[in-house]
Amino acid sequence: MALFRLEISLPDRPGSLGLLASAIGAAGADIRGLTVIKSEDGRGYDEVTVAVPGSDPTDLVDVLGSIGGVEVISVNAI
Repeated sequence: MALFRLEISLPDRPGSLGLLASAIGAAGADIRGLTVIKSEDGRGYDEVTVAVPGSDPTDLVDVLGSIGGVEVISVNAI
């Protein structure tokens, strides 16, 4: 598994982070860390460290991008 740090923007409302976590698990990735960066103008900004099967996070990024209101801002290997 390869580690990646994702910066994500999502709607700042109850259940959004749970939906994000469920999608990460459904994509076969494992959350290794989560930091809430800020909440601003109805959006939450989080940094999520994930372990992804293989070495390519593209499938995970596609899954997260398909969730309404979720935006993957950056992806960095660590």
